[in-house]
Amino acid sequence: MSDLNEGPDRTFTVGTTLPGTLGRTGVISTPHGEIQTPAFVPVGTKATVKTVVPEAVRDLGAQAVLANAYHLYLQPGPDIVDEAGGLGAFMNWPGPTFTDSGGFQVMSLGAGFKKVIAMDLTGMQNDDVIAEGKERLARVDDDGVTFKSHLDGSTHRFTPEVSMQIQHQLGADIIFGFDELTTLMNTRAYQETSLERTRLWAIRCLAEHNRLTAERSHRPLQSLWGVIQGAQYEDLRRKAARDLVTMSEKDVADGGRGFGGYGIGGALEKQNLGTIVRWVNEELPVDKARHLLGISEPDDIFTAIESGVDTFDCVSPSRVARNGAIYSLDGRYNVTNSRFRRDFTPLDPEIQNYTTQYTRAYIHHLFKAKEGLAATLCTIHNEHFIVTLVERARQAIIDGNYFEFRDEFLGRYYAGAAAR
Repeated sequence: MSDLNEGPDRTFTVGTTLPGTLGRTGVISTPHGEIQTPAFVPVGTKATVKTVVPEAVRDLGAQAVLANAYHLYLQPGPDIVDEAGGLGAFMNWPGPTFTDSGGFQVMSLGAGFKKVIAMDLTGMQNDDVIAEGKERLARVDDDGVTFKSHLDGSTHRFTPEVSMQIQHQLGADIIFGFDELTTLMNTRAYQETSLERTRLWAIRCLAEHNRLTAERSHRPLQSLWGVIQGAQYEDLRRKAARDLVTMSEKDVADGGRGFGGYGIGGALEKQNLGTIVRWVNEELPVDKARHLLGISEPDDIFTAIESGVDTFDCVSPSRVARNGAIYSLDGRYNVTNSRFRRDFTPLDPEIQNYTTQYTRAYIHHLFKAKEGLAATLCTIHNEHFIVTLVERARQAIIDGNYFEFRDEFLGRYYAGAAAR
């Protein structure tokens, strides 16, 4: 494996390629272990996958977890996480960790849309979009973002340098550059302005990352990944990817570490997901990992894998679990429905995980009784379902039967969902 302690950032090694596509397997090497890719990375926003202990997250097969820089900056503070020995030590997670830059939360909370940024907005464009009845909590300028805390209304400011300082203190193995996340409602002119702003921020992120890497040599080495925006525009997406690659190469030539990988960000229309990801990945180096932020539905996962994505993260499996929505081989269903009151079978009889020992009737009862164990059991099941799905897809690439596996899985999953 690559020497992680000197020279350019070479954290990724390509394995088996998927014929006729950009898909592949690979290995991401970090100071806290390897990630076999493609891989789904559960989200532990505030240094916890909600309702589930870290040991259970490990036991369900997760190789890494992703936490949120914005939330951990506000509470408990990155200095406390640093003093604890970094994110993994703080949350008792021994494996690899990711943190995002905080840009997503600044935008989504700032515009009042919370977590809803993927939307169908045909014919609607507005550069000052804000959710109805909400106060704008963030303002962007060329130097950074000033925002109000959603916790107490206090004012804060993120710049590329501040984001890097926070993420270095948080100590994740893989961190992301600070970017401006636009919505699909923004005009083309604004997207162009924003893309240039994000490009200039990326240069500043690299410089600060290199400075902090040298200053904090007592801490495990961290890998900085650039984030590609550009909304639904092919020329902007390709330009963003090319610009970051050129930037990384120049940084390495100047003695820096460069980017270890790339994140594909932004609000995406579901029907164009594969197309947009393919545009980006056709421009990126083969020997760099690609992470797609915020994807977990089975059809999207297969589309992304075939378009060259190596890792994914999404809050959806745990979020929907807390409302009783269950992933199964025959599609999603809601265990709180009355027809499960006397159903004494597991959530999915063909899947083995910790939750298998409990019945649908029992979990239905837990939800009706408002017992917290309901969310724990369903989260373990859902995270295991998606982690295992991506693991099986990876093995199918290696075994040479990926397309047969995909077609069989999706055929059954969506046929079952339609029948419910």
